[in-house]
Amino acid sequence: MDDDLRERVRAEAEKHALYNALKHGSDPDVGAIMGPLMGENPDFRPHGDEIPGVVAPVAAEVSDLDDDERRERLLDLSPDLVEELEAEDEGDEQVLPDLPNADEYDEIRMRLAPNPNGPWHLGSARMPAVIGTYKELYDGWMLCRFDDTDPETKRPDLDAYDEILDAIDYLGFEPDEVLKASDRVETYYDHARELIGKGGAYTCSCPAEHFRGLKADGEPCEHRDKDVETVREEFEAMVDGEYSDGEMVLRVKTDIEHKNPALRDFVAFRMVDTPHPREEAADYRAWPMLDFQSGIDDHLTGVTHIVRGIDLQDSAKRQRFVYDYFGWEYPEVVHWGHVQIDAYDVPMSTSTIKEKVESGELTGWDDPRAPTIASVRRRGIRGEAIVDAMVDLGVSTSNVDLAMSSIYANNRDLIDDDTDRRFLVRDAAESDAEGREGLPSGPAEKFTLAGDAPGAGHPPLHPDHDGRGDRDVPASEAVLLEADDAPADGERVWLKGFGCFRRDGDDLVWSGTDISDVREEGVPVVHWVGAGDDEHVRVRLRTMDGDVVGHAEPGYADYASDDLVQFERVGFARFDAAPGDGADEAEPGEYLAFYAHP
Repeated sequence: MDDDLRERVRAEAEKHALYNALKHGSDPDVGAIMGPLMGENPDFRPHGDEIPGVVAPVAAEVSDLDDDERRERLLDLSPDLVEELEAEDEGDEQVLPDLPNADEYDEIRMRLAPNPNGPWHLGSARMPAVIGTYKELYDGWMLCRFDDTDPETKRPDLDAYDEILDAIDYLGFEPDEVLKASDRVETYYDHARELIGKGGAYTCSCPAEHFRGLKADGEPCEHRDKDVETVREEFEAMVDGEYSDGEMVLRVKTDIEHKNPALRDFVAFRMVDTPHPREEAADYRAWPMLDFQSGIDDHLTGVTHIVRGIDLQDSAKRQRFVYDYFGWEYPEVVHWGHVQIDAYDVPMSTSTIKEKVESGELTGWDDPRAPTIASVRRRGIRGEAIVDAMVDLGVSTSNVDLAMSSIYANNRDLIDDDTDRRFLVRDAAESDAEGREGLPSGPAEKFTLAGDAPGAGHPPLHPDHDGRGDRDVPASEAVLLEADDAPADGERVWLKGFGCFRRDGDDLVWSGTDISDVREEGVPVVHWVGAGDDEHVRVRLRTMDGDVVGHAEPGYADYASDDLVQFERVGFARFDAAPGDGADEAEPGEYLAFYAHP
């Protein structure tokens, strides 16, 4: 290899070494540099045996630079590579893919379309998480439209409207506009009338089973060719409530021989005898089907992009028939698969959860065992933790699984730095949690203190923040330990923030505060509380596995509802209520807390 070639190799190697180091945030890897170096410079290949000897010292030089120096040097050598890195950094921050044809719209307008038949389960959070994030990415507009035009099968729950808006707020988003479809029935009637006038719809009184057979065979029913005036008259009779449930429907005229039977002359309006629970909509009897109602609303509200389940592909196809009649342009559509969430025995189904709440099997929608927004919120999990986990799933058409551990990890990152530490000694004998991993094997054990032990321990409020000070955990005569933390007779134990003790029968004998007992001799470190009646408070900790009862250090009584603590060696928990604060889920004298996660 001549000197000119060697210098070229050095120059190219330096660019790739700098790029490699900056991309991975580490020292450059010679092996990783060789691939692109040889690929972009074919004339280097005959000297393949010599190239590594030139690259290695260059990589070593780059290793001695910090990131700022590396970036500045690469900017001198190859500004294009710096731009590429910056583009990758920006892409890393945007987990969601770009919306289709987004640059063709002056404003990105999207909608949430919840059915208010009950409060949201956890899976419902995916829609506002993703659409709300897209709104932020594109500085767009977001509608919350309650699709509440089914007064019978998915009957609206009057409380759910506000509960869903509250859930959206908890997740960190605010709709630009809120609509109720049941307030817009006259609008749907007007568009049905216009569709009839275009010859795009007909009234049909065929029994459901009879029409189903015709549709399966691709054959029209006798009503399909009614004259427009007759269709108008019969539709107005529907609007006036002159028919009962099942007697008359309005169908959209599509292609009765379409290869997909689901698209053949589908129902746009049907009769429902059951009054709507909202007083404002209680007099209507002719109700639009969801595909007709949502299709009309998406156009009238200027929605540019729809995100919906992969199982609703036929909905888009049905709506396109209506859009074609009106000469409208259909919005962009992104389909995604279903999300399943682990850790729960209760199915993620609004109707199932409602049944279990009504039967008393669950104490409410915020029962820790329920896979609901209300439940995780009461446990002290922040909406942002859920949003980040949902967004990380992306918008793939494949079904996806979400591990609650990812939500817990996100929440831990959000709350750990601000959360005080406290001790909770759990008592398995008084707890009804079943199968809970890590629950002590028996009742809490009491030990009398002997020797010259001080009257209190002083563990830190937070291990990473000395400036926040220490706690005062009194223990005048005795302490309580969890069953599995009690040392064997003659063995030592370190009571955190207190000191080292050796067991002598039912006594714990003070042996000092020499931390080398722990660091060099492996003495176990455990949490504890004082055994005196005024040296601890009784806590009922509600978990997904049942209730855990224990004794917390007395400082726990100073917290207020919604405060978070980490019970050391147990996990994070939200303070729910003090004794007498109306918490009927706790026994008299108990503080109520909800377990968040490890």
